[in-house]
Amino acid sequence: MSSETPTPNQESPQENTESKKTDKLESTSFWRRKTILDWLFYLREASQHEMIIIGFLAIFVGFLGGGAAIAFREAIDSIQYLFYGIRSEEVNDWMRNLPWWHILLAPTIGGAIVGLFVKYMIPERRAYGVADVIEVTALHGGRMSIRRGLSTFFVNAVTLGCGGSAGREGPVVHFAAMLADNFSRRLHLGRPLGRTLLGCGVASGVAASFNAPFAGIFFAMEVVTGNYALSSITPVVISAVSGTLIHRAYYGDMTAFVIPEHAIASMLEFPAFALLGLVSAIMAISLVWSIGVAQSIMTRFPIPRWTRPMAGGFAIGIIALAFPQILGVGYETTDQALREELTLSMLLVLIVVKTAATSITLGSGFGGGIFSPSLFLGAMVGGAFGLIATEVFPDLSSGHGAYTIVGMGAVAGAVLGAPMSTILMIFELTGDYALTVAVMISTVIASQIMVQVFGHSFFSWQLMQRGINVSGGRESTLLRNKRVKEVMRDDFITIQPDAGMQEIREKLQACPYGELFMVDENGVLRGTIMLQNLAEGAFDKCHDKEWNAQVVARKKPPAITEDRDLEQAISFMEGCGEEHVAVVDSKESGRLIGVLHERHVMAEYHHAVLDARDTHRKDYRS
Repeated sequence: MSSETPTPNQESPQENTESKKTDKLESTSFWRRKTILDWLFYLREASQHEMIIIGFLAIFVGFLGGGAAIAFREAIDSIQYLFYGIRSEEVNDWMRNLPWWHILLAPTIGGAIVGLFVKYMIPERRAYGVADVIEVTALHGGRMSIRRGLSTFFVNAVTLGCGGSAGREGPVVHFAAMLADNFSRRLHLGRPLGRTLLGCGVASGVAASFNAPFAGIFFAMEVVTGNYALSSITPVVISAVSGTLIHRAYYGDMTAFVIPEHAIASMLEFPAFALLGLVSAIMAISLVWSIGVAQSIMTRFPIPRWTRPMAGGFAIGIIALAFPQILGVGYETTDQALREELTLSMLLVLIVVKTAATSITLGSGFGGGIFSPSLFLGAMVGGAFGLIATEVFPDLSSGHGAYTIVGMGAVAGAVLGAPMSTILMIFELTGDYALTVAVMISTVIASQIMVQVFGHSFFSWQLMQRGINVSGGRESTLLRNKRVKEVMRDDFITIQPDAGMQEIREKLQACPYGELFMVDENGVLRGTIMLQNLAEGAFDKCHDKEWNAQVVARKKPPAITEDRDLEQAISFMEGCGEEHVAVVDSKESGRLIGVLHERHVMAEYHHAVLDARDTHRKDYRS
């Protein structure tokens, strides 16, 4: 006989149905809760080959960087259409058909839009660029704000769309780096891998901009990350290739410039290329210097800060009335120079007006980068130099088009502080080994002169303007973040100026490092005493009655303030040759507050080196 009462181990039909429904709902909610990011987490945990996972991440970041380049280019074209009614980069002839007031008002209105947007939407009141990517990579673990990235994207697009004389590659670098950083943070990948993926975003953005993966790879490592470790190179290469593929899928296999073939006529031509390197360095220095001058003039101009881009736009419009070639990125005119279509007089005039327009654009508060203007000016300088060289030595010249290419690489390499990147970019664009050797000579000479004379590339100059120094690698960065007051000791022994010789001897014996600090009644440092300062008075007591601390002390001893960083402290101690240096609260008061020992500073440096080395070795999951 059957019973409707279930046994203890048997579920009722209703309970069984409810259980299945619950299991199904839990299973469904489980699967629904799992996003692509969650499954990447599981895949990462399950895999024993972490570099494979990093490779997949690099591919995705490469797609992001390539997409960023395409999105920014399309945004520029759309805004340019709103201002001028044309989407093409070939705008010179179109601009000549527009009424004068149109050309004058377009960059002026664009400047007003940029000024107002920066004032109300960006807290720091400026657009961001490559220098900021370098800063966050070196000092802040590669962390970038998505709000700042999107705001800067808009400012840069308006700048170039309304005719601002700047470059689009720098904004692409910033936007791609921001996307890569936020992607890594969504995955909670940690800062070491986050910095690597940020470099991947930079590489893919540059590679997609020029359809040149080698240029993207080396720009990321040479300018932004400064990291050539194998673990970092591999994903950067993958991302650069991915970004290039995205570009070619969207635009086709077209390079940024159409470069005719050239052949080196004679080996005797290489001294001319070396001289072109010198001329290119002068051009690079003049460009960066003029931007600084424009900034200084705009700062002193008695107008509200938000109106500065509008005033700059008006000035750009005035120049464009006669020379529309200066508007935007200027690739059309650069191509004309490469095809040898410009006269010597036009090349020389465009050098002057483009330098002025770029300085006004970047100095007045517009957005935009410096890569395109430096290529433009390099082409003009190289073309003009080539025309003159061909006129003087016609039988030895390869044609001024070859000098145009060499000038592009030399000026851009010097301005950006990226000689390897520009050399490889020219090689990718030309495929000519002999011409690339000429580019090497000119670019290296120009870059060295830029560093020796001016002291900085454009990006490091921008950072120095803000009081930021990121040179010297990660260990230097760690040292700059630590202050003297964190390392100094209070094991100093003081002595009064009127102290006698016997007291000096006793205190020197008690001091473990053999140096006394003479201070007055207010604790102000007046001198130091070491055994060698006593001379014959160290053991001969015949001078004890007439000598005291004031007599034997070394006056004006080296001292460092507590707010200096350890990198400055190392340089200071090396310069004065001291193992123990007094630490004062400020140069004005000179009150002794501690002593800095060389062994403690060097120990901190050793730890910084080990920490920097460990950063490359540690597991990316940290």
